[in-house]
Amino acid sequence: MAKYMLVSFKTCPWVQRSASVLREKKVEFELRHIESDNRPDWFLAISPHRKVSLFESNAINEYLDDTIAPRLHPEAPIERAINRAWTDYVPTFASAVTATAYADTEAEYNKAAEGIPVPFERLEKAVEKQNSGPFFNGAKYSLVDAAYAPFLQRYVFLDRVKRLGHIEKFPRLKAWCAAPLDRDSTHSFPPDEFEAMYRSNLKRRNKWVSQFIEPERAAAE
Repeated sequence: MAKYMLVSFKTCPWVQRSASVLREKKVEFELRHIESDNRPDWFLAISPHRKVSLFESNAINEYLDDTIAPRLHPEAPIERAINRAWTDYVPTFASAVTATAYADTEAEYNKAAEGIPVPFERLEKAVEKQNSGPFFNGAKYSLVDAAYAPFLQRYVFLDRVKRLGHIEKFPRLKAWCAAPLDRDSTHSFPPDEFEAMYRSNLKRRNKWVSQFIEPERAAAE
């Protein structure tokens, strides 16, 4: 039996981050899926915020990095603190980048889309300052890469549903986006299958953008 178990619904980006870290560390783990709209009592009992348990993915990743080699955080204290600061920015980034998926009207969608360049510009400058790539810190994959990859991936998905066209204006961010998405550790499912799952969930929410999903590309979980 695997020592570690992650509990998640299939398209959860937060647990995807921790799965990526475990794969990078080549640790065997069990990924148990639950329904996002019907979370069992045993899950809620160990996850009071209805999130992952330890129970926050950030806390899980920090724990894993403290206890299992190889270390993904930088060794230098200042660099490590900078990385943690950018990891703390993930919820703000995620909210802005995926807001179009939750818009009820075209006006709300357009307003959400207009907000995407703000976090994109901040990350563009951060990546420029950190290193030349391909990852956030340069040649070495880190917890920052694991943290942002699921949300960069969802931007790519949403851009394919209805063209947003923002990331092309930020070449360093675009290059950084490609690096973790090309990495096997990012993916719990084959990429095409996972994108179909995401589209299916998006269609089921019945938000404004869902009308642009082609029926033949939507797949049931």
